[in-house]
Formats: sequence, structure tokens, C-alpha cells
Amino acid sequence: MRLYPAWFVAFLAVSGAFGQANLRPKDVREIARGGPSAIPKLQELLSNPSVEVRVEAVRQITEIGPPRSLDPLIQATRDSDPGVQMLATDGLVNFYLPGYVKHGVSGTFERVGTSIKSRFTDTNDQVIDAYITVRPDVIAALAGQVHSGNMDVRTNAARALGILRGKAAVGDLIAATRAKDSTLIYESLVALQKIRDESAGPQVEFLLHDFDPKVQIAAIETVGLLRDKGAVSALSVVLGQSNNIKVKRAALTALAMLPDPVYRSLYQQYLHDKDETLREAAAEGLGRLKDPRDLPALQQAWQDEGKPGQRLSLAFAQVMLGKTELSEFSPLQLLINNLNMSAYSGVALPYLTELARDPRVRAALYVAIGTGTKDEKIGLARVLGASGDKESVAHLQKLVDDPDPAVSQAALNATRTIQARM
Repeated sequence: MRLYPAWFVAFLAVSGAFGQANLRPKDVREIARGGPSAIPKLQELLSNPSVEVRVEAVRQITEIGPPRSLDPLIQATRDSDPGVQMLATDGLVNFYLPGYVKHGVSGTFERVGTSIKSRFTDTNDQVIDAYITVRPDVIAALAGQVHSGNMDVRTNAARALGILRGKAAVGDLIAATRAKDSTLIYESLVALQKIRDESAGPQVEFLLHDFDPKVQIAAIETVGLLRDKGAVSALSVVLGQSNNIKVKRAALTALAMLPDPVYRSLYQQYLHDKDETLREAAAEGLGRLKDPRDLPALQQAWQDEGKPGQRLSLAFAQVMLGKTELSEFSPLQLLINNLNMSAYSGVALPYLTELARDPRVRAALYVAIGTGTKDEKIGLARVLGASGDKESVAHLQKLVDDPDPAVSQAALNATRTIQARM
């Protein structure tokens, strides 16, 4: 008698030899051992009456991954079970951002059916590279989930749309900010921040006075990042009236992103505040105003400041005002040096990204990138990828052949990002 492998027996079960009603999750795992060729059979299981079987089918489709997993995962976003829908959403994100399922809202698949509300409070800073193109029907499927009945499904979909830069779903996310659930509103705001469609800014201004501080702060950050100049007056009111220091910090930081000469004296006032974050925001605001009269005060504050984070903001402001030279103790060199520091690289990187929009700064970075450390090369490659131009590509190409694979990959990604933008 011929013996068949277990996965083939399971295959026969799906085909009807034993009936899908008797299928168990372990049988689904056996089918999945066939790899990409098993996806059509796994997709059939998405109609199985057993939720456990459908869950396992989504899990296995996600683990098999590209190139054939998108269609069945899109199908699974329309499942009747919220847990299956959320797993499918995380699977779609995982397709474009490998490894996401380990940290997504649904987390390990064993969490299905349990409360996942706490997962939405985790840091949400993931986003795909700008050169990656997401299929329109993936964004459409997630946008449809944002309007579904289950609040966890809606919130998870909003987070996914941000990670995938789903610009086509901006209207759906704006609609979600009018829901009655603070967690959905928060995730929708963060998604809008990642997508960076500036037209969304004015449409979330009503949340600047929300009673939930978390939502209010997210709304303040959103109008700042989206450069909503129409929100300046409201932000000034929030800064003056709020007794919540976190709200005040967010308001001044947003005002600093929307520099207005009218608020120059306000920035000057907070430049010497006892609160470190307020000092940092004030320095940013003065830097973005680019008023040369403020350079002496910024230089003196830089000499007096003892906190590393605030010194970075003062360095940023000075470079904004034209101090673009590279020397051992120059402001620009300080920012580059901090790309080597795990505690401050996340601060230095966005400062350098903004500064690199200036051709004079980019010229200095071209020199630095050729002699920098591994972390400096990786960081500056990311900076040039976000803010560089055609000229930057030639300098990045020199790093593509770097012996360190991490540096080479960063340079390659940056080159693709610039070429996609061009």
C-alpha cells in the first residue's frame, strides 16, 4: 500500500475526499507545506465554516507571502469574523513591510478573540519606503474596513493605511476622525501624518480642542506636520490656555513648524523656559523664521545649554540661519555626529532631513557622507533619499558598492526613493 505525505492527505481532504467539515487547523498547516503552490487551496479554505480553519488559512497565506498572497488576503478582509479581518489586514501590511505581523495590532495569531485595545497604544512609527507602490485594491480593501462595524477592525485598518501611505484613503480617514471612539480617531490622525496629504490639515482642526488629551495632542501634531497655516491662531490659543504641559509642548512645537513673524517674540520668550521641550520648540521656531537678528541669541543659548537634545535643536536653528560649515565643533557636525548615538539619532535624522532641502546643506553632506562612520553613512543616505535631488544620486551611487551591506542597502533604497520622486 502506497503511503502519501500528510500534506497530500490534507490536500485530499480539502478536495472533498473527506470533507471540509472535518478539517482542523493542523491540516491547514500541512497543506501550507506545499509553499506558494498551496495558496489556491488555502484560498478555498477562506470559505470554510470553521473560524479556526479560516484563521489558520490567513496565517499560512501570510507566512508564505509574495507573490501570490495579496488576492486571498484581500478576500479575507471581507470575512464575517473580526479576528480574521484583522489578521488579513496585518497580512497585507506584512506583504509590503516584512516582519510586521510580529508587531502588528493582532500580534501573534493566538491573540485572536482576545482584547487587543492595549495594542493600539504601542509606538506606531512604521511606514513603508516612499518608492514602494501599493496595489490600489489593497488600499481600497483597507478603506472599506475603516467603515466596517467593528471598532477594532476599523482602528487596525486605519493604522495599516498610514503604514502603507494610502493616499487614496485620506477621505476615509478624515471621516473616521468624526467617530465617537478616541482610539480610532487617534490612529486615523497618525495615519494622516504619515501620508502627508496637506489638504487634510484644515479638516481635522476641530480636534484641536478635543477633551481627550491624547487625541488633542495628535491633532496638534497633525496640523503642524501638514503645514496647516490656518490652524496657527487656534494653536496659539491652546498654548496660552492649556494647563496640560504635554499639550503646551505639542502646541508650541506645531507653531514652530508653521513659522510666523508675528510669533517671533513668543519663540524668544520660550527660548529660555525651564521646560526643556519648550526650549527645543522655541529654537526650532526661530530657526525656521530665518531672521538673522536671532543668530547671536541662538549661538549664546547653544553655548549655555547643557542638555544634549536641546543642543541639537539649537544646532538645527543655527544651520537654518546659514551656519552650514563643517568643522569639529560646528552645529552641522554636531547633528551628523549624533547619528551615531542611539538616544539621539532619531532627533538628528529629521533635523538633517529638513535642513537638506537647502542645496548648501546638501553640498556639505556630500562631503560628510564620503568619510562618515557606518551609522553616519546610513543616516545621511536616508536624509538624501528624503530631501535629495538628481545630483544626490551620483553621491549615493558611490555608497551602493560599500563593503558594508547595511550601508549599501541604505544607499540603494535612497536612490530608488529619489528616482521615484523624480
